[in-house]
Amino acid sequence: MTTPTRRKPFEKRRRYGFDLRSTALFFVFLAVLVMVLGLAARVAAGAVERRPAWMFVLVVIAVAGYLGLRRRYRLAGVARRAATALDEAAREAAEVLEAPAVPTQRASAPAPADTVAVAVDHDALTPEEFEEAIAGLCERDGCTEVEVVGGAGDLGADVLAVTPDGRRIVLQCKHYGEAHRVGSQDLQRFGGTCFTVHEADVAVLVCTSDFTAPAVEYAEQCGIVCVNREALEAWTDGTGPRPWETTPEGGEAGWETVGAGI
Repeated sequence: MTTPTRRKPFEKRRRYGFDLRSTALFFVFLAVLVMVLGLAARVAAGAVERRPAWMFVLVVIAVAGYLGLRRRYRLAGVARRAATALDEAAREAAEVLEAPAVPTQRASAPAPADTVAVAVDHDALTPEEFEEAIAGLCERDGCTEVEVVGGAGDLGADVLAVTPDGRRIVLQCKHYGEAHRVGSQDLQRFGGTCFTVHEADVAVLVCTSDFTAPAVEYAEQCGIVCVNREALEAWTDGTGPRPWETTPEGGEAGWETVGAGI
């Protein structure tokens, strides 16, 4: 005997096929929208035809609307970037505040010039390099406003500076061989400009050789400090006095210091 099988109740399944009602409503809505836009365009065209100035007004309104939207988006972008920058700044400030304080060390003061020894082969220098070397000695020993002015039209001044005690020093540099001594004519040309033109408080002629007796005599009369080869080496290696530290009486080996104003 066979038992009849029961049929399962019919299950409604959702259909994704064509829906005539929804499609019809969509096309009706589209037709209405097209009619409204067409009517608006017709009214606008009639208004523009009757009053051409309206065309300009409509264009202005459209441009203003476009610029307004664009500005709005631009301002939004600027605001976002500003917020990001503020957030990063706040984060960096928090990191700095949380970091442990590190004591700041002062730069150590330069060593006294007396302790600095310099070995320079002045004979191997060019005249221009010799002027630079003399300027370097002035800076090393505390002079300020050091300037190399040697060259054409220097009127006898090769290096200008202000001594540590505030006096204006004018130096002329003679890069001669050991056999070529500085004569009185060199001293006379320098003496004619160092005080009157360059307004020197201290006038110095430094050379890589020596001075003739007439040159030394003229220097004594005018008040010019003469630095010969021996005195230059002592100044360079720190074993001798600086030119502006000499006294009218002299007494230091290798120096000829004269003149009441020095």
